[in-house]
Amino acid sequence: MYRRVVDIFVKSRVGFLFVLFSGKMPTSWLISKEGVHKPLELPHLQTVVLGRGPETTIKDKKCSREQVELKADCNKGYVSVKQLGVNPSSVDSVVIGRGNQVKLKPGQQLHIVNQTYAYVVQFKEDPRTVLASKDSGGTKRPQEPSSEKGELHRDAPKCKVSRESEKKPCPNDDPVKMPPTKNAPHATEKVESSGHWSQGLKASMQDPTMQVYKDERIVVIKDKYPKARYHWLVLPWESIPNLKALNRDHCDLLKHMQKVADGIVGQCPDASLLRFRLGYHAIPSMSHVHLHVISQDFDSPSLKNKKHWNSFTTDYFIDSQEVIAMLEKAGKVTIKEGINDLLKLPIRCHVCQKELSTIPQLKEHLKSHLPK
Repeated sequence: MYRRVVDIFVKSRVGFLFVLFSGKMPTSWLISKEGVHKPLELPHLQTVVLGRGPETTIKDKKCSREQVELKADCNKGYVSVKQLGVNPSSVDSVVIGRGNQVKLKPGQQLHIVNQTYAYVVQFKEDPRTVLASKDSGGTKRPQEPSSEKGELHRDAPKCKVSRESEKKPCPNDDPVKMPPTKNAPHATEKVESSGHWSQGLKASMQDPTMQVYKDERIVVIKDKYPKARYHWLVLPWESIPNLKALNRDHCDLLKHMQKVADGIVGQCPDASLLRFRLGYHAIPSMSHVHLHVISQDFDSPSLKNKKHWNSFTTDYFIDSQEVIAMLEKAGKVTIKEGINDLLKLPIRCHVCQKELSTIPQLKEHLKSHLPK
């Protein structure tokens, strides 16, 4: 009998030891960042398929009923995620690709489809197998793991506008030389790069040659591929993957981002001639929340296709004030279903609404709206 127990222990290693002494099976939980339903159990080494349906409450038809396949390895601390659906699933904004498989670890976010429906994984012993309490003589009531939303509200920094942030930003090509502050550790930390193009902003925001302004809370950089004569990006040092990850605690941060953006525009030499817009893409292609500050001339060789154009001239581009208003009212940013369809709309001039067939035709037409 003893040899048999030893043999089982050797084969199952940590898993056996855990069960032998605690009577509890290891398990993990998939938790909705929006808190729209209870955590979903991912049993150890069992395949779970999720997508559009009652378990996730997802009704978006772009999400397949079998969108992702999940298998948790509780001993190793990760969940294997395989994309089954046609439309993209992603981990930390890196697209998985149909038929491909990646690892989801604690601290990372899984977006079920098209950068929406965010989930995190939590590893924890099965709460349903808690042994009876000796004191009460009864069985403890099962406890579901708490959503990270509550922890996020507690731990989110309550930032105050610093003296440095009151300095007027400089929009010229020479980066502002400002030493990193003690309160901005992200400013000097080495960026972890996955090598995927969608992570490029995390490297650019650390590049002094790209920076035009920075303080302890944000940095302003030149867009690498500007879609107009003037195009900057305002990014927080705090790691926020996208609009869906924002909550009410971020209102002050976003207001500060807009204030600095307004200062950038105010110091632009052509501010009196050109109109500017400040806003966010509903589903950005690049990871890390960033506010676009863009002139409305769209006079740039980097504006190359219909997707570029529609991403800035339709409701796909959400004004900064609108995002802040949503956070103040609802505590989250709601992205409309089917928002990606706006990128497929016909090319239409944003000034006179004339429809054009091609981008070259559009660019020629836009010359008639440029200031003389």
